[in-house]
Amino acid sequence: MNRPALLLALPLLLLTGCAATDAGPADGPPGPTHGAEAFDRRAAQVAEAWRPGPDWRTGYVPLEGPTVLTGDPGFTPETEAAFRAGWYRAQVGIPPTRVGGEIQFPDGRLTLPLVSAAEAYRQLDQGDPLPCPGRPKRPGRPTPGGPTVEPGPDGWSTSSTQTACLPLTVTAVTFGAVPVHTSRGVAQVPAWLFTIKELATPVVRLAVAPTAVTPVPEPTTPARPLPDGLVAAQNLAAVDDARLTVRLGVGACDTGITPLVWERPDVVVVGGGVTRATGECIALLKLEPVTVTLAAPLGSRPVLDVFTGAPLAIAPR
Repeated sequence: MNRPALLLALPLLLLTGCAATDAGPADGPPGPTHGAEAFDRRAAQVAEAWRPGPDWRTGYVPLEGPTVLTGDPGFTPETEAAFRAGWYRAQVGIPPTRVGGEIQFPDGRLTLPLVSAAEAYRQLDQGDPLPCPGRPKRPGRPTPGGPTVEPGPDGWSTSSTQTACLPLTVTAVTFGAVPVHTSRGVAQVPAWLFTIKELATPVVRLAVAPTAVTPVPEPTTPARPLPDGLVAAQNLAAVDDARLTVRLGVGACDTGITPLVWERPDVVVVGGGVTRATGECIALLKLEPVTVTLAAPLGSRPVLDVFTGAPLAIAPR
C-alpha cells in the first residue's frame, strides 16, 4: 500500500554552509545534520569544479527560456494548455522588418542581431490544436448539437471556450525590452510583446537572434550519485533579491523535505534533504518548491545543482 507524502517547504537562512536541526550521531543513519554535512562537502566540490568560459562574463547567456511572461496572465486550464503547446492565431499583420537593439546588463551593453516580429511569431507558433469535439471537418457542415463555427483569420474556430483545443489570439504586437535573468545578472533584453485577447498580460518572445545566444555551459565533471537522503534541484521557480524559490526533485513518499544551500561570493549551490519512506512507494519524481534566503543578494552569481553541478535555469511555472 502506498504511503502519502508529507511535503514541507521550510525557509532557511544561511551565511555559509547549511543549517540543520535534530542532530544525530555521525555514525548513525543519515539524519538532518548528517545530510547537511554531506551536502556541504558535495557543494564545495561542485563549486570548485565550476569553470565557465569567457562568454559567461562577456556574452549573452540567458537563464530563462525565449518565451516569457512578465506578469500573471490569468490562465484558465484551456489558455494554459494553449500557451504550453504554442497554439496561436493572428488577427493582425505581423511586420517582417528587422530592427536594431542592444542588451543592457548591469555591467555594460552588448549589441546583437535581432529577429523581426514575423520571425519571432514563427518561433512562438508551434502549430494548430486538435479539432474541438463537435467541430465539423469541413466548413459549412456543422455537427448536429455541436458548437457553432465561424471563419477566423487562420481558419475556422468554435464559439466554445470550454475545450482545450483553441489557440490564443494575437491582437497586437509591439517592440520593447523586458528584464531577463542572465549569467551577468538581470538584463534588459529586446523583445516582441504579443498582446493576447485571452490573457491579462502579453506573451513575450525575446528578440535576440538564436545564433547570438550562448548556451549555458555543461558541467565540467560527471554527476555522481548523491548520498542517501540528499536530492537534486531541478530548476528555479523565482529569484527575488536574496530569496530563491527552488524546485527539488523528491520521491512521492519522501517526508521532511528541507532546502539546503551553500554559498560563496562567486557561486551558490542548492539541493535538499529528505527522509526516505521505509515501506512500499510508487516510483515517481515530484517537483517540490522550497524557499531559501541567501546571506547576500544573488546578483550575477550562478545557482548550481548539487547533483549535476549545472547552473539552474528559471522556469516560473
